[in-house]
Amino acid sequence: MPYKEKLDRWLRPDVLRNQNPSVANAKQAISSYRKAVGDPGGLAELMVFYCESAVGFSNDVGYQDEGYFDALVHMFEQALKVTRQLPVSGRDAMIVRLERVRAISHNLGYGVGDDMDSLLAEFVRT
Repeated sequence: MPYKEKLDRWLRPDVLRNQNPSVANAKQAISSYRKAVGDPGGLAELMVFYCESAVGFSNDVGYQDEGYFDALVHMFEQALKVTRQLPVSGRDAMIVRLERVRAISHNLGYGVGDDMDSLLAEFVRT
């Protein structure tokens, strides 16, 4: 999927090649998908993939950027909202992946894990 490749490039840049992350470019890939296809299942997949990529990159290389983390938490919230619209079969798999993202996010600092705890608890209650 070319959208995932774009997300991966902008959220998990090759730091050895002096590439920088770009939240704006990553969000643009999701926006482009939404306009072109708009399938809720595919949109949820991209949003969850965004979260997995961003939290993995930050955790793996120790990337610390408040704006990057704010965007990650916002995307986590959006992923939960889109996931809520999916049939139960698709929803459960997405929630498992988002729970993994939330667990890893506690390694990042800046309250990212706590924010995700709150968002996930809110999702489970509703």
